[in-house]
Amino acid sequence: MIERLIALLALCLIVGIPLGITVALTSHLLLYFIFMYPLFMSGIWIGGGLIFWFQHERRWTYKPHAPPELEGMPLVSILIPCFNEQANARSTILSALNQVYPNIEVIAINDGSSDRTAQVLNELSEEHDKLRVIHLAQNQGKALALRMGAMSASGDYFVCIDGDAYLDPEGVNYLVAPMLHNPEVGATTGNPRIRTRSTLIGRIQVGEFSSIIGLIKRTQRVYGKIFTISGVIAGFRRQALDEVDYWSLDMITEDIDVTWKLQLAGWQVFYEPRALCWVLMPETLKGLFKQRLRWAQGGAETFLKYTPQVLRWENRDMWPLTLEYLCSTLWSFALGVAMLVWLLGQVLHLPAATQIDGLFPPSFTGMVLAGMCLLQFAVSIWIDRRYEPDLPLSMFWIIWYPFVYWLINFLTTLWSFPMVMLRLRRKRARWSSPDRGIKELS
Repeated sequence: MIERLIALLALCLIVGIPLGITVALTSHLLLYFIFMYPLFMSGIWIGGGLIFWFQHERRWTYKPHAPPELEGMPLVSILIPCFNEQANARSTILSALNQVYPNIEVIAINDGSSDRTAQVLNELSEEHDKLRVIHLAQNQGKALALRMGAMSASGDYFVCIDGDAYLDPEGVNYLVAPMLHNPEVGATTGNPRIRTRSTLIGRIQVGEFSSIIGLIKRTQRVYGKIFTISGVIAGFRRQALDEVDYWSLDMITEDIDVTWKLQLAGWQVFYEPRALCWVLMPETLKGLFKQRLRWAQGGAETFLKYTPQVLRWENRDMWPLTLEYLCSTLWSFALGVAMLVWLLGQVLHLPAATQIDGLFPPSFTGMVLAGMCLLQFAVSIWIDRRYEPDLPLSMFWIIWYPFVYWLINFLTTLWSFPMVMLRLRRKRARWSSPDRGIKELS
């Protein structure tokens, strides 16, 4: 009952504040918020990324230097949930088995696949002693598959990758080392890199994961908390997962949920950009929108679920993260209200205080936004060049992406947030085969 009341109040806040600003403080202030907020966040991400680099990342060695050694040689369990991965399972499993760190076990969980995934996994298990396969009778969802893998694992540290990902040979070392060196770290999130680049949608995501997602994670680490680990590559301490009851079965994005659970329980989540994992991403607008809608829905579910805990004084270190999410959501609804008022103004005579003459920024904003985007790209390329030397080649494509990024954020938030708030009961979250692109990078 309390969660529903909070959800109702949040809905009133999200809808009421932009509408109130529109009526009381004139449409111009609303439009300045709409066009200036992305500019402001770009500045925050650039500053946070640079602070993270100068405080931490620039001191870290990387190839050709050897990865950090794992003291005590603990057994690391690599968990790989697979659903209809007959085309990718072999390369994914082999990348996990071919780690530089020797003391590993690989557990592949076949989550009721309807293709030849089971046969591929069984053939691989006969070829490699370090591989174990768990078969689930029917599709139960990624969260349950990970739970089953964790329950069957022998290690105290887990590395989790998706069934279509390619783990860098040094990935285990970089993901587990922060947990060995700091007992307060309960999870480590890695650095996904894009494999699929045969269409414009695929190529611009190469830049997005560096210039936007990479900078966001660095910035969030600077002010203490991370919104979500990368579900495609993450490391976990068994003790931490056991304390928070592992992954939730009813959350559409189990990675966002477990990140908030761990941090609210007092565990730290570390961002390790040297832990690389090459992933397949959507290369069509339909596939991209479907993926980002799921991300937006998962963010809304997590925000509403944990708001009562976040508001407590002892969890005040989560407030900056929550404020960032709330402002981004308000921005989406503010843009929606502005567009609605503008459309009504075309057919109705509205009071002068509510009229919006045009959904266009002030004359100087366009050049400022373009300059900020170029600066953001330059900073991200300068930071990430050590992990992907040919990243500057994507500059031509990513220059168009910030507009698309905020547009997708606007559409998916408007779609998902009310849907989550009005849902009376969450169901088991199961997955379906996503759009994984047309042609991966050779």
